[in-house]
Amino acid sequence: MRLKIEHSTHYRFETPVDYGLQQIRKTPKTNAQQHIALWETRIEGGVKEVSYHDHHNNLVEMISYGDEVTELTVTCAGEVEITDTQGVIGQHRGPAPLWLYQRDTPRTRAKSGVRHLLKDVGADATLDGMHRLMLGIGEAIAYEVGSSKPTWTAEDALEAGKGVCQDHAHVFLACVRSLGLPGRYVSGYLMLDHTTAQDAMHAWAEAHIEGLGWVAFDVSNGISPDARYVRVATGLDYDEASPVSGSRVGGEGESLEIQIDVAQQ
Repeated sequence: MRLKIEHSTHYRFETPVDYGLQQIRKTPKTNAQQHIALWETRIEGGVKEVSYHDHHNNLVEMISYGDEVTELTVTCAGEVEITDTQGVIGQHRGPAPLWLYQRDTPRTRAKSGVRHLLKDVGADATLDGMHRLMLGIGEAIAYEVGSSKPTWTAEDALEAGKGVCQDHAHVFLACVRSLGLPGRYVSGYLMLDHTTAQDAMHAWAEAHIEGLGWVAFDVSNGISPDARYVRVATGLDYDEASPVSGSRVGGEGESLEIQIDVAQQ
């Protein structure tokens, strides 16, 4: 399947920006499951200073802006060929060592809520166990747009019993690492059935399973990703795979408009 994607982010500031930097992680990965036919990043109101691959093999673009700027637009667009492998990504290829993905983070640290969930679900370190875990998390945490805070941890989401895809992924990772498996967070694009327009990227998680390697699980939709999914960035949690991170001086009163279109080409 060939997907056409356009992701535009427009910032407005009530007062001019003196200086700002952004790290952008919006370029899809190239691997056996997906081929990047076309991709470009366009910037209005800023300058791309450098691009590099980080230790998770994410393409990171560094953007600077300032000098009395009051508007900034970043548009990423292209076409990606997807092969459906039923969520199987394959063996780990680095550059970060596989053991790194067994480390927890403040967002994915397992406490009593995770331990109780694992006991209730009866998950184990097998492929079947991961599917049971995916469905069990979906039952424990209702998907509800706007129900969580960006800073929530896995335990916060379990306590609330609701959340979004980011929360589902963090809980899955906390459980996977508690079972002794490597796990990683994934941000990307998903072609929806009912509309091409979206206002946010999607998130899911991957577990490294013996004999298969990395296998992806989307708790929010209760499936392993298929040809509608485009992998963009990976990391230990959201912070390492976030589409945008950065800081600025000045630029008070920010307003933000995001438009994402994902459609079959």
